[in-house]
Amino acid sequence: MRRRFFAVAVTAFAVASTASPALAHQGNVNYRSVLDGVTPPQTGLEVEVLNYDDSLQVRNETGETVVVDGYEDEPYVRLSADGTVAVNRNSPAYYLNDDRYGDAPVPESADASAAPDWEVVDRTGQYVWHDHRIHYMSTDTPAQVTDTSKRTKIFDYRVPVQVGDQDAAITGTLFWVGEEGGFPIVPFAVLGVVVIGGIAVVVLRRRPRSGESEKEAW
Repeated sequence: MRRRFFAVAVTAFAVASTASPALAHQGNVNYRSVLDGVTPPQTGLEVEVLNYDDSLQVRNETGETVVVDGYEDEPYVRLSADGTVAVNRNSPAYYLNDDRYGDAPVPESADASAAPDWEVVDRTGQYVWHDHRIHYMSTDTPAQVTDTSKRTKIFDYRVPVQVGDQDAAITGTLFWVGEEGGFPIVPFAVLGVVVIGGIAVVVLRRRPRSGESEKEAW
């Protein structure tokens, strides 16, 4: 029993270790996308980077309609003042964002110059999407990185938005952090769940049945 549980725990840890990038929604732990904020500042517009360098989260409490532009300056996401969130199905970004490196099919109907085809996806005034502008679009190590153990600036980025009638932008900087990125927590968290679950199973299996002595159960 103990040998079997140990084997299961080791296997689960190995799977968790290799699966950690997927659990992090494909964010790359070697990078950090650091926000500068919104320029010019917009009261009530909250922005956050999720999963190292993978996604942007925007919450609109400005009292105005906020529109996030796609990669060809087309309307991509619309967060209305009443909390309604819609995405433009005619925006190429709508499809390109399905894959970290933009390797996703884009239908012919998706044209940056076409009239927006808005689809309501949320009513909380908040939206999360993968954005290619905030991460490095290659699996290769950037040329700027001459020492993989040192924090290195890769590039500054800008994501255009409109707040009401005012043009603005989400701005930030992408850094390579390499070994500075820290210890991988996800695999050990999964392993902890497996261990706790295994202990619970062992305890339940060894609990004396009704009419059975504790010695007999063991």
